[in-house]
Amino acid sequence: MDAVVSDGLAKRFGDIEALRGLTFAVREGTMYGLIGPDGAGKSTFMRIAACLLFQSSGTVKVRGRDTLKRSAEVKRIIGYMPQRFSLYPDLSVGENLAFFADIFGVGRRERKRRIEELLAFSRLGAFLKRRAGDLSGGMKQKLALSCTLIHTPEVLFLDEPTTGVDPVSRREFWAILSDIKRSGTTIVVSTPYMDEAERCDRVGFILNGALLREGTPGDFPSSYSHEILSVRAPDIVKRTRSIEFPGVVLSVRTFGDRLHLNVRNAADAVPAVRTFFEGLGFRDVEIGAVPPSMEDVFVEDMMQAGKSEPGRRE
Repeated sequence: MDAVVSDGLAKRFGDIEALRGLTFAVREGTMYGLIGPDGAGKSTFMRIAACLLFQSSGTVKVRGRDTLKRSAEVKRIIGYMPQRFSLYPDLSVGENLAFFADIFGVGRRERKRRIEELLAFSRLGAFLKRRAGDLSGGMKQKLALSCTLIHTPEVLFLDEPTTGVDPVSRREFWAILSDIKRSGTTIVVSTPYMDEAERCDRVGFILNGALLREGTPGDFPSSYSHEILSVRAPDIVKRTRSIEFPGVVLSVRTFGDRLHLNVRNAADAVPAVRTFFEGLGFRDVEIGAVPPSMEDVFVEDMMQAGKSEPGRRE
């Protein structure tokens, strides 16, 4: 059964077309990742799905309920966590949880049990009386998630929940999400991080309000149309920022402390690439073919959609 279905969803803000026929479905009990650059339409979709914004056309259904026609029912079964910290900074951790329990009509006996559970899994029990505004970024996000979960929603919509959070807190947050999914909750999450997208059951690439492609994380590398050479040498990223690369190189992207070169045939391109870098004065250059990642596929999709030009560094 599909827990979330977006069918031909469109949204206009004046002359701006934020969503253009967005169509995808999320199976019940799975985690679906929406990936795309800023302005792609991810937050607009989330707000429509959470009944906070009306679409221009198309539909979103959550467990069979139309978000326009049955919004009150949808709100009772979903949890929505926006990008920005949206709790009350002057209230303590415990007061925020109690407030949201009141908002969602959670009874006193059930509230006590739920708050204890949420404090335990979020590890916020020791900070029950601390003001929300005094928490670290990672702890704020865990509190926001706990408040979103206070009424035991069936479907979670999380809009870039770990943006700006330190790496350790990101890992902890995603461990919590994995536990939530195992309990049977459906999760739709947008994220700018490819390593997070790889944790999802299915992923949709969105650009300019439309879905470029979707599938499981394992589906994407097999569809990549080029081969990749990884090139590493001291200061190579800094020293080659404005260099014109040889014709065998289709495009260049920085990947940590190395470069990823898109080529048609890795084995054939290696001699020309090595000669090129040695001609620039690099010594002990490490060059080798590497399998494409989800990020490589996403960048290529953006290029083909007209966001950048072949031969230019991404």
